[in-house]
Amino acid sequence: MNTLSRFFALLCLIVVALISVGTVSAQKPPDTTRLLRFPTTNGTQIVFCYAGELYTVGKDGGTARLLTSGPGYTSFARFSPDGTQIAFTSEYDGNREVYVMPAEGGTPKRLTTSATLGRDDVSDRMGPNNIVMTWENTKPLVVFRSRMKSFNDFIGALFAVGLDAELPQQLPVPRGGFVSFSPDDSKMAYNRVFREFRTWKHYRGGMADDIWIYDFKTGATENLTNNPAQDICPMWAPDNKIYFLSDRDNRMNLFVVDLATKETNQLTHFTDFDIKFPSIGKDSIVFEQAGYIWRYDLATGQATPVPIDIKEDFALGRSALVDASKHLESVNLAPDGERTIVIARGDLFSVPAKNGTPRNLSKTSGAHERDAVWSPDGKWIAYNSDVTGENELYVRSQDGKGEPQQITNSADTYYYAPKWSPDSKKLLWSDRLQRLRYVDVASKSVTLVDQDKYGEIESYNWSPDSQWITWVRPEENGMPRVYLYSVANKQQTAVTDNWYGSGEAVFSDDGKYLLLSSARDFKPTFGDEEFANVYRDMERVYLVTLAKDTANPLAPKSDEVGKAEEKRQKEKAKEAEEKKPQPSPSATKAEEKPKKPVVVKVDTDGIRDRILGLEITPGNYRNIRMLDDNRIFYLRRTAADEVGEEDEGLFAERDKKSHLCVYNVDDRKETVLGDANNYQITFDGKKMLLKVKKDYAIIDVPKDKLETKDHEHKIEGLDMQLDRHAEWRQIYFECWRQMRDFFFSPTMNGIDWKAARDKYAALLPFVNHRNDLTYMLGELIGELNNGHAYVGGGERPDTPRIKLGLLGAEFSRDPATHAYRIERILPGENWDKHTRSPLTDVGVNVKAGDYILAINNTPVSSLPNLYDALIGTAGKQVILRVNAKPTDAGARDVTVVPTDDEAPLYYIDWVQKNIDYVNKKTGGEVGYLHIPDMSQAGLNEFTKLYFPQIRKHALIVDVRGNGGGFVSP
Repeated sequence: MNTLSRFFALLCLIVVALISVGTVSAQKPPDTTRLLRFPTTNGTQIVFCYAGELYTVGKDGGTARLLTSGPGYTSFARFSPDGTQIAFTSEYDGNREVYVMPAEGGTPKRLTTSATLGRDDVSDRMGPNNIVMTWENTKPLVVFRSRMKSFNDFIGALFAVGLDAELPQQLPVPRGGFVSFSPDDSKMAYNRVFREFRTWKHYRGGMADDIWIYDFKTGATENLTNNPAQDICPMWAPDNKIYFLSDRDNRMNLFVVDLATKETNQLTHFTDFDIKFPSIGKDSIVFEQAGYIWRYDLATGQATPVPIDIKEDFALGRSALVDASKHLESVNLAPDGERTIVIARGDLFSVPAKNGTPRNLSKTSGAHERDAVWSPDGKWIAYNSDVTGENELYVRSQDGKGEPQQITNSADTYYYAPKWSPDSKKLLWSDRLQRLRYVDVASKSVTLVDQDKYGEIESYNWSPDSQWITWVRPEENGMPRVYLYSVANKQQTAVTDNWYGSGEAVFSDDGKYLLLSSARDFKPTFGDEEFANVYRDMERVYLVTLAKDTANPLAPKSDEVGKAEEKRQKEKAKEAEEKKPQPSPSATKAEEKPKKPVVVKVDTDGIRDRILGLEITPGNYRNIRMLDDNRIFYLRRTAADEVGEEDEGLFAERDKKSHLCVYNVDDRKETVLGDANNYQITFDGKKMLLKVKKDYAIIDVPKDKLETKDHEHKIEGLDMQLDRHAEWRQIYFECWRQMRDFFFSPTMNGIDWKAARDKYAALLPFVNHRNDLTYMLGELIGELNNGHAYVGGGERPDTPRIKLGLLGAEFSRDPATHAYRIERILPGENWDKHTRSPLTDVGVNVKAGDYILAINNTPVSSLPNLYDALIGTAGKQVILRVNAKPTDAGARDVTVVPTDDEAPLYYIDWVQKNIDYVNKKTGGEVGYLHIPDMSQAGLNEFTKLYFPQIRKHALIVDVRGNGGGFVSP
């Protein structure tokens, strides 16, 4: 080897060495199990979470051993300082609590007893409650983050609980997240904010956290990092250094700060995936990255991936026979009313009206079928499917025989529901690119009807002769307009002007009229607190005569000489028709004669002047249908219907409880048939599919009142063989497409969206719990560096929550008698059930300083935690034995009804303290109010506190912790 060759070889060795030290991400990870999460180490073992359970493995890897097998999701394990015990967060007993168990495994012991929170989930952007953070070093105390005393989901505090499971004690800082203690526990390094579950990477806003140090002796705090980036997860090492994560280079990497010199250094240089959830042990730090567990050696400064295999049955990821009816998406009635076509859990089912067995027509766990509709001739089902990896339109035989036909090709965006032309030859649909198109099913040729500039086209329908299309076009001024399109000459005509918003356009069955809703009623109500107009219930149903020579169906009536006999004959015929017995279905089918084909005549000239309004109650109208007997059906919902609705959030806006009404044009009378969430009438106008709440019925089209008894359409027993991994894969790619199609930025904020898809898709084979799929989706969406991009939900193992009874008070324990002293009672507004404070109820008569001696005759001295006696008591009567001293002498029994949520009480207490503080400091000259969000609750708080203080000289408007909403501040 010559000198130059030796020099080049030496240079290569130096470069390789530098890469291995400075960029640990260059090391090739092992070909082993991924999606390993929340690791912790004691120096010899690593414990981590996979698929919702804890596993243990040696520090050098190998085959992991299962430690837990609870019904819920177990995570955030942390070794005790001596390495013999593990504290962790789990749901063994229903609620998410803190547990402890031997490091080698064993029976878990619950340390906390907490209330159920509305947002308490590992897949929620606020993160779960009661997260184990660490142990103190010199005392056997487990420190965890909890929202037990918070009224704001953004804010949690740090609490310590002993192995005796007594009442947790809050650490002396008002809020906290990740935390680590100095070796002597005299100080702690901590985060004030906790946003590690939010799906927003590279964040640089007001919630970007720093590492703070708190001195327990002096109460002093110090901002250690003070950087615009996120500095999180502090880990205090014995050598007077604090290790932490930071995304200063746009990826979460490991950093260290020397407390003596305050010098900060970056230790890892990953560029593909973030480091997540690190934990420090005796001689190393373990963390998750790219789905692997890595171990960073504190002595050598080297990070190496730990090869870990898991060999389990993974029951939560196995295929199974499931009932898809628990996940209904849509129901569409067959033309003869004998069956429905149902989309449930992404599969296509044909369900008999009453007798028979449902048929799964698609059987595609790995594809999402949706928006299924029956053709008017009853032969075909049209629907959307992503079986190719994109949304396309398909048609298949209604009996399930044969293969489906793909009708469209090269879909470039999200498709909305198709609608058959009455001749069963064409399909009309809109899409995310704001186009309205139809396709000839036989030739598969596509025709563009319209492409709007300002919004998606959501309402569109065919004329009964299949020669005209009507749709609602969003406009620049926010006033949608109704249009007509001639299939023959491809011409558009505006039916309504841009002064009044219109919608729900549909042709009458006889082709003479166009029906629509329009907001033309201006009858405001006035606010009781402020003098301002509020416009609600502005719509009515309108009728448009399509041909000039069509008589006004709503013309004033007039009795004329010579017409009396004709009138009597019509009334007689109508009475006879109503009294005629209903024929059997078989007889009806035999006697039916084909209808004369409808020919729609449209005179576009002057059509805007032929709009007639029905004399009906103004409200919000949808789903209009005019039969050829001049009856108009519609759903009406008014502002009054929103009052007192407890289940309002269960239904989409277009599926909420409304009044199903029919207007008889001949009689000029409206009949309210009853309440319904939705309905559909068959093409022949004889049968109706009715939805009331979540139940369905198939009935004859009603003339007066709805009657569903004996006509229930039970959608159940939709058995499907579910391949969970195929379904999870489909969900992943559909979510990726939805972000691609709906994200506001065409450039995806500069992200290579396909590359991001492929990067995270490599983790899909390792998903064995629905929460881990949600985590993957959150990481994917987080790459967009955008707020309000959330992910949640999904089918997980059922862990029934237990409503803990809460007394609206804080307690301490008397060390001698073990009675519980009431330290303070939270104020309430007892006239409102949501803000009732139990100990302030009339007749209870207890005060701060009193003691609770027994709960339901069980002495509290025998309990480690008084809340153990309040499990499952929320909303039920509970007997408390109370006294002014911690002894039984002179004690009395009082009955209280615990609440299940103290957050509103903590909020009232906090706001009132702020009001009192401002009032005291300003001599009553300045007022104070807090706005918790920019939605209904926030508006209510503003109204409640603003007007009583309107004569103050100034007003402090506090928006700290405001959760956002739909109203500008």
